Amino acid sequence: MPDMLSPSAPSATAPEPSLGDRIESRIARYETRQLDWNALKFQADYDPKYRRAQMRYVGTGATGVASDSNCVPAEHFTFSTMVLPAGCEGPLHLHDDVEEVFFILKGSRVKLMFESDGEYYETYMKERDLVSVPAGIYRGLVNEGIEEALMIVCLGTSIPETPTYPPSHPLSQIKRPKPATA
Repeated sequence: MPDMLSPSAPSATAPEPSLGDRIESRIARYETRQLDWNALKFQADYDPKYRRAQMRYVGTGATGVASDSNCVPAEHFTFSTMVLPAGCEGPLHLHDDVEEVFFILKGSRVKLMFESDGEYYETYMKERDLVSVPAGIYRGLVNEGIEEALMIVCLGTSIPETPTYPPSHPLSQIKRPKPATA
């Protein structure tokens, strides 16, 4: 029977990382991010008005990108920025599983549209405005300004389901490509 007071044998497991190492592994610096114009390219290929870019920080969001080793792994939400060129739009889409937050960093005339149970609503947002859209409501946006808009987009789960489009929308008929890996 081993002596409970004697020093234990060396552990075969690796030592715990330091606090600094743990924190550094969770930092996503701007200079290491890249705009991903391909995340929603299938939409822009259908119509250039849907052209926009995602820059991922926490998780991959719901754009269809399967994984991105350059972002902080998501535990409870995703966080990315989205560039929306002047005149471009993010089409009406639905997240059945999750709340989505849009925070406008840059842009003076971003129109957001919402649809639920036959009811339609739209509003304009500008810099530092935020909207939290509950699950189950269609949402879309258009940059009616003359300069590109920049926004933060957060989804309230680590791996959101792929959004759907209204059945009458042409994008609902397009087969999405296999998820991309960045």
